[in-house]
Amino acid sequence: MSLVENAVTEFKREYTSDIIKTVIAYANTSGGALYIGIDNSGGAYGVEDIDGTMLKASNAIRDSIKPDVTMFVDYVQEVIDNKAVIKIVVQKGSACPYYIASKGIRPEGVYVRQGASSVPATETVILRMIKETDGEKYEETRSLNQELTFAYAEKEFKLENVSFGRSQQKTLGLVNPDGIYTNLGLLLSDQCVHTVKLAVFEGTTKAVFKDRREFSGSLLKQLNEIYEFIDRYNRVRSEINGLRRTDKRDYPPEAVREALLNALVHKDYAFSDSTLISIFDDRIEFVSIGGLVRGITFDDMMLGISIARNKNLANVFYRLTLIEAYGTGMPKIMQSYEGFAVKPKIEVTDNAFKITLPNTNEVSERALLSENERVALDLLKNNEFIVRKDVESALSVSQAMAVRVLKSLISKGEIRAVGGGKNTRYVLNK
Repeated sequence: MSLVENAVTEFKREYTSDIIKTVIAYANTSGGALYIGIDNSGGAYGVEDIDGTMLKASNAIRDSIKPDVTMFVDYVQEVIDNKAVIKIVVQKGSACPYYIASKGIRPEGVYVRQGASSVPATETVILRMIKETDGEKYEETRSLNQELTFAYAEKEFKLENVSFGRSQQKTLGLVNPDGIYTNLGLLLSDQCVHTVKLAVFEGTTKAVFKDRREFSGSLLKQLNEIYEFIDRYNRVRSEINGLRRTDKRDYPPEAVREALLNALVHKDYAFSDSTLISIFDDRIEFVSIGGLVRGITFDDMMLGISIARNKNLANVFYRLTLIEAYGTGMPKIMQSYEGFAVKPKIEVTDNAFKITLPNTNEVSERALLSENERVALDLLKNNEFIVRKDVESALSVSQAMAVRVLKSLISKGEIRAVGGGKNTRYVLNK
C-alpha cells in the first residue's frame, strides 16, 4: 500500500504528544487521517502495543484539547504491509477553533493545516473561526484570553448579595456550555481590554487640557471610577433667596448616571476603540462606538423602546440593580432636565452614539450674554489675560465694537480691567 503525506494525511513512526497538534489542525480545517506506526517515507513501521497506544492517544486528545473534540475523532486498527498501525480519523469540528487547553485560544494553541504541515493559526484566522462558529454577537463569542480573574466583579456581586459561582457565571453567559469564557466574561473580568478615555478641558473648546484619565479593568470597576471622577467636576452652586439657600448641581446626577450606563452597556465592543467622555465648562459629552440596534429608530429610543445590543451585559447590570428596567435610560435623562431652559442633545450615526448634557448652572449664567460676549469670555477662559486686539481678532470686529463688548462684560461682573491706557489687560473676575 502506497501512502503519501498531504493536507489530509500525516504519518507518525510512533506515538508522541505532538499528535494533538495534528488533531487540532484537522478539526479546525477540513479533517484528515493521522497514522501512528508509519514513518515519514510512508513505510509501515508498526505499533507493538496497539491497545495501550490507542488508549494513550484517546486520553491525550480528550484531556488536552478544548472544546471537546472526541465526537469528531475515530480510532481504527489497520494492517499495512503486515504491520499493525493505528489510524486516527478526524472530521472537521463544529466548534472551531479547537486549541491546546494549556495554551488557550492563541496562535501557540490553535493549529490549522497548511499543505502537509500543522501550523499555528494567525489571530486573524482565529477571530474568523470564532465569528463563523459563534455568530456575530460579540458578548457570546469565546474570549481569546481564557486566563481571567474576577476580583472586582466578585466584590460587586457580594455587595448586592448576588451569587457569583461557576454555575451563576454560566447562567449569566460569562461561561459557555463548554466551560469556556465568553467575551462577556472578558468585559467583566479584571483583564478587560476595553477602556474609557476621559478628558477635562478649559473653557468650551478642546484647546487646553485641564485633566485626562484612561480607565481600564472590569466594566464594573470603570463604571464606579468614572462616576466618581465626573462627580468631582459636577460642582454644587448655591443661590440665596431671602432666608433660604438652594443648592444646584451643574449636571443632574441621574442624567450623568444614565448617560454613563448607556455608554458602557450599549457600546459595540466588536470595535476596540475607547469610549470617549469630554468635560467642558458648559457641557459633558459621552461618545461610544455603535449606532442604534437594527430595527430601532431614534423616536423609538426616545419613547423608551429598547433592544439591547449586549443583552447579557444588560442583564448583569440589571441583576446588580444598576439598571432598573430596559429602555428607561433616555426618558430618565430627559426628565432630569425638566424645568431647565436647556435640554440634553442626543446624536446618532450609523457607527456612533453621542449624548451631550448641558451644564444647567453655566448656561443660566451665560443666558444674558450676547454671542460676541460669550466668544470673548471663552477666549479669556483659555488665556491668563486678553487685550482689546485679541477681541477684535477673535470677533472680526472694529476697535469700537471690541471696546463695547469688553465694557459690557465688565458691567455684568464677568471680567475686570487691569492697568491702563495701551497696557490695559482684561482678566476673569473670579
